[in-house]
Amino acid sequence: MKKLIAATFVGLAALFMGPAGTAGASELMSANVDISNQNALQRGARLFADNCMGCHSTKYERYNRVGKDIGLTEEHMEEHFIFVTDEEGEPVGVGSLMEIAMEDDYAEEAFGVVPPDLTLTARIHGEDWLYTFLKSFYRDESRPLGANNTIFSNVGMPHVLWHKQGWQELVEDEDGNERLELVESGSMSPTEYDRAVRDIVTYLSYIGEPVQLERQRIGVFVMIFLAFFTVLAYFLKKEYWKDVH
Repeated sequence: MKKLIAATFVGLAALFMGPAGTAGASELMSANVDISNQNALQRGARLFADNCMGCHSTKYERYNRVGKDIGLTEEHMEEHFIFVTDEEGEPVGVGSLMEIAMEDDYAEEAFGVVPPDLTLTARIHGEDWLYTFLKSFYRDESRPLGANNTIFSNVGMPHVLWHKQGWQELVEDEDGNERLELVESGSMSPTEYDRAVRDIVTYLSYIGEPVQLERQRIGVFVMIFLAFFTVLAYFLKKEYWKDVH
């Protein structure tokens, strides 16, 4: 029984704290994403496809559903998002799940672990965590892939956006506090990179729950109905009970 209780507490801690080595909530930056911004969703989808889908799938979504939701045609999805082929070597259909071409055996050999599917990562870790994670890579030659991360210590992936952000280094100020300092510029300015990261997080937030905007819209009507029904129920109650006294 004691082991069961201990395992339960460990599981809850892992659920709320995320991966080992992550920073506390006070150290996270605010993502401020807006999934109703279709331009941001489209930019984020393209950045994700170009930089992340080589290793990370989103296999619980379909190309055509994503394209419809974010305002892209099936032809555009086929041309810019589908990199997987079928057994005959032809690109998979636009109605297929968003899987990747890399085999698990190769991924494990290359990275030591199979890169996780990212469909639900925004719901698991939160938008602020993702935003901070993508901005917190720094050069670390002691790591096999040459990079580390301040909120995910000893991360097992390279800094795939280094060519856009450039390289940061972890430096220590006079008070002994560590901070990240950009020492090598990338193709984007810090402001442009911030927007790119926010766009990716916006896309991942959408893909983790594609129906969330519809859910919120329906929720408004539900609240209006409940408010109206409450008034109706009040007067109905008064009508039923007026002769009781």
